[in-house]
Amino acid sequence: MKTTRIRFLIAFSLLFLSPTALNAREAAATKVDVLARSESSWDGNKLPRYGEGPAEVTILRIVIPPGVQLPEHRHPVINAGVLMKGELTVVTDKGEVLHLKEGDSIVEVVETWHYGKNEGDAPAELIMFYAGNKGVPLSVKQDSLKTGG
Repeated sequence: MKTTRIRFLIAFSLLFLSPTALNAREAAATKVDVLARSESSWDGNKLPRYGEGPAEVTILRIVIPPGVQLPEHRHPVINAGVLMKGELTVVTDKGEVLHLKEGDSIVEVVETWHYGKNEGDAPAELIMFYAGNKGVPLSVKQDSLKTGG
C-alpha cells in the first residue's frame, strides 16, 4: 500500500511539475490588453488599403526630447504605436490636435501632413509599428519636397 502511494505521488509530481504543466499555468496567467484596434486613424479618416508588392513591417523606438517639435511630415504607410513615457501633442495641417500621455496608444494619420511636439519636461518615448511595402518610405518631410531631397 505504501509503495502504491509513493508511486502515485511521484507520477503526480512528474505530471504536475513537468515543463508542459508549468508552461500551461504560466500561459493561463498571461494577460493581453488590446491597446488599439481600428479601421480609422485618430482623426477619424479610414485607413487605406495596403499597396502592392512585398509587405514590410518596421518597429521603431522614437525618443523626442523636451521642447522639441518634429518637422511637418506625412506617412505613406499605416502605423500605430504606444507612448511609453512622457507626453506628446500631434497636430495636423487642418488644426486637429491629439494630446497623448504615457500609456496612450495612437493609430496615426496616413497621407496627412502633421507634426508632433513634446511640450513636457521629460523625453517622450514612442514604440511605433509601421505596416507597409518594401521600398515605400515610412515618412516624408514636407520641407524635403521643397528642396527636392
